[in-house]
Amino acid sequence: MAQELYSVEQVANRLGLHVRTIRNYVRDGRLKAVRIGKQYRISREDLEKFTGAPTAVVDVDRSARHVEASSIVHIDAVDRATADRITTHILGALNQPEAVNLKAETIYDEDRAVLKVIVLGNLPATADLLRLINLMADQ
Repeated sequence: MAQELYSVEQVANRLGLHVRTIRNYVRDGRLKAVRIGKQYRISREDLEKFTGAPTAVVDVDRSARHVEASSIVHIDAVDRATADRITTHILGALNQPEAVNLKAETIYDEDRAVLKVIVLGNLPATADLLRLINLMADQ
């Protein structure tokens, strides 16, 4: 049976500690680990000994995967009226029912005549909003 090994990052996430803290535990000998190449690996059994509690096996449900996009759109040569118009359309799009998992922020720099749009959301909604921004920027 293959031994289950965790990276320092995985152990830190499980225990809610900083990665450096886990590395210090390993270096001090408080947490047993093996070095593979330049990285430490901690066995499930050693982690359970360290914590004094059994480690639950986490099965990753790949069907529940969440995919999100983040985008920054930079539009230059924009006056205040055009920036306001684009921002109004973006806010209108965010109020649509299909924009449930979509967030956007706009920042206008009047000195540079630049509008920046930050978009976070699921892929279809983000793509729709980016198409809208493209249409508005081309006008």
